[in-house]
Amino acid sequence: MAKKLTRYILFALLLGVIVGWTLNVTIGDTTLEGKAQLATIAGYLKVLTTVFLHLIKMIIAPLVVSTLVVGIAHMGDTAALGRVGAKAFGWFVTASLVSLTLGMVLVNLLQPGSALELPLPPADAASGVDRSGFDFAKFVAHIFPESMIGAMASNDILQIVVFSLFLGVAITAVGEPARPLVRALEALVKVMLVVTDYVMRFAPVAVFAAVTSTIAERGIAILATYGYFMGSFYAGLIILWLVLIGACFLLLGSRAGLLVRYIRDPIVLAFSTASSEAAYPRTLEALDRFGVPPRIASFVLPLGYSFNLDGSMMYMTFASIFIAQAYGIDLSIGTQIAMLLTLMITSKGIAGVPRASLVVITATLAQFNIPEAGILIILAIDHFLDMGRSATNVVGNAVAASAVAKWEGAFDPIEPADIDPPRAPAHRPPPPPET
Repeated sequence: MAKKLTRYILFALLLGVIVGWTLNVTIGDTTLEGKAQLATIAGYLKVLTTVFLHLIKMIIAPLVVSTLVVGIAHMGDTAALGRVGAKAFGWFVTASLVSLTLGMVLVNLLQPGSALELPLPPADAASGVDRSGFDFAKFVAHIFPESMIGAMASNDILQIVVFSLFLGVAITAVGEPARPLVRALEALVKVMLVVTDYVMRFAPVAVFAAVTSTIAERGIAILATYGYFMGSFYAGLIILWLVLIGACFLLLGSRAGLLVRYIRDPIVLAFSTASSEAAYPRTLEALDRFGVPPRIASFVLPLGYSFNLDGSMMYMTFASIFIAQAYGIDLSIGTQIAMLLTLMITSKGIAGVPRASLVVITATLAQFNIPEAGILIILAIDHFLDMGRSATNVVGNAVAASAVAKWEGAFDPIEPADIDPPRAPAHRPPPPPET
């Protein structure tokens, strides 16, 4: 099923480019009437993508709660939970610094902003990006949910993780009387993975609609206009992939060579929908088949979606310095390092914020006296850039979960990469305590 789905998604991606380009050329985007018609068509097509993303969000909350709570319960004690959490956050911080630094180095070497031959927005123009959701104090308070139901209703992964941590630790403390609740959640995991299979059958349609609407409305010519900037950024993503997978090889040896094969399906899905969240269920399944124990994958992966978005973090430094270059603003190395450290902190407060990367970039520009209006330069191609960084986020979190599993010495045997039908992760009992 997974292999067929990947092929269908790739076919839908190619077909979307062809149909979108045909619509753009046939109707034309040079007149107001043509632009209005294309916008209307794109609006109807985007409904299909929106429906798919809504269905994915429908899955996320019950899947995160059930897998994370069961995973914590099978760890057996809070000491193991703290140990796994510390290792995960150690990886997250290191990967964040690498991603941000790589973006800073490449944008300085390649100078895409200096090569941009486009009229710049006035420095005092409004960026159009709402920064109201970006406030560190609000973020810290927002981590802790006022209501379990509210957190699940808003699909706030970070709040769901916090609630699941409390629930899982409490179940561990209660012990045997809580076993029926654990069994019920294990059954919920199985049910939700079957629901995931149903939803994923709609993925090629959503991919086709997303790509067609974007190309029809914006045209392929925009890719040529921003070609050097996009090429530079994607070159950076390729290097980041090599760094992440190289680190995985150092830790896992030859086993790391199989990881990309196992996460191929979620990578393609994240790229084509420009949403790493859409790939969450499939990534969880792929890691289980790769041998990452469910108790580790179900704990590290949700945290990674809030704290380890490697592609997005690289984009933040790359885009921020690119905008400064476009306006001819010379940033000293000290200023760029200060910007990197600022982004290191603020990027951890973006969970649940719409268009999070753009929000953080806009806020950072203001702090370093770079015109916020510069964000308008990249808005036109943000969707195409988001495709690459979403796929990179999947790779980064898969490598993080695999690294923690290696450090815990807890890999399970590898299972076939393609399975049909999907199944729940086999929550194996923890090993007996050492005596």
